[in-house]
Amino acid sequence: MLTGAALFGLPKDALLTRDPEAYWNRIREEQFLLPRWRAFLNNGSLGVAPRPVVQAVTRTVTQDAGLLNDEYPRWGYETLDQHRAELAEFLGCARDELALTHNATEAMSIVAGGIDLKAGDEVLITDQEHPSGREPWLLKQARYGIQVREVKISLPPRSWEQIADIVVSALGPRTRVLSYSGILTTTGLIMPMRAICDAARAKGVVTVIDGAHVNGQIPVRLSELGCDYFAGSPHKWLFAPAGCGLLYGRQEMLGRLWPSIVTGGWNNRKLGSARFMMVGTNNRAVIEGLMAGLRFHKALGSERVCGRIHQLARTVYERARKQSDLEMLSAEDDRLYGGLVTFRLSAELFQKFQALCNKKRIWIVGSQRQRVATHIHTRPRDIDLYFQTLEEARK
Repeated sequence: MLTGAALFGLPKDALLTRDPEAYWNRIREEQFLLPRWRAFLNNGSLGVAPRPVVQAVTRTVTQDAGLLNDEYPRWGYETLDQHRAELAEFLGCARDELALTHNATEAMSIVAGGIDLKAGDEVLITDQEHPSGREPWLLKQARYGIQVREVKISLPPRSWEQIADIVVSALGPRTRVLSYSGILTTTGLIMPMRAICDAARAKGVVTVIDGAHVNGQIPVRLSELGCDYFAGSPHKWLFAPAGCGLLYGRQEMLGRLWPSIVTGGWNNRKLGSARFMMVGTNNRAVIEGLMAGLRFHKALGSERVCGRIHQLARTVYERARKQSDLEMLSAEDDRLYGGLVTFRLSAELFQKFQALCNKKRIWIVGSQRQRVATHIHTRPRDIDLYFQTLEEARK
């Protein structure tokens, strides 16, 4: 049986050593459906599924439609132990600490809706949260009278020590929960997750990490982050199809969380985190696509994937910072970002730039705050085209 690189028909390592750009160009050409004319620089919104993932989804839909397998074709009642065990090994946690959801939004809503808080209890978030990391807490505030308070993150940040000090210093006597993004969706800043979680736990504060941008962009092990709960979106950076999410709960904390959507089995504590998967019939094909994406990532190698993502992002940062009319929002220290680099354009420049990008089929974030997101399918010429177009917009 073929395994690893041979299973996916990946180029030989010798090519990577001899000609790295030729290696990565072959990965794009052979493993992705992206046409050559598409410059895709918005992986932070939704990633691109490679061919093996598309094939896994298609194969599962076809098999299920024909009832070709003996196993009933669904998920939403099953615990999917083998799937979760394989994912948990890669993510660095126990199988029964990991639940499969549809996205990080759902996972964040499960956590916010499931934690017992009373009127006057405080949830601390940052001013850089994605709506899915902010609105579940605001819903709880409107319904139950808790208080949600924001702490301002410096832009651009100077160091992890500065960020950790800002967040930890903001914890107050009424703070019961600290909820923040592991990688900020607004700027790509990699937060000092372990330092923040350790300090919060020492104060008796529950920690929740919105990790939508974490898995696949940077190497992490969930059990080493020190958080109580974690929400993930493998359909951003881990090659999964849209509609895949993760919920991690530290073993000691799982019992404190109420499910939000339930069917039979929701109160079976022996299921561990799988209690939160008892949600009714769902599309099994996306789960098989998730597993194919995970195996594709592993076949390439996490160090290789994350290294390439960051190498391209550094190129973006160095080119952007030399341009005087761009306001840099990402940190100068490249340890503080992975594959997301952010800067702000003037309103006038952005309008011209966006029109040109649409014409040239460059896929970007549609706002003055430009968040350039690189992945292994990003080509150096895509970055060249981006900055050439920016220069054209200035004329």
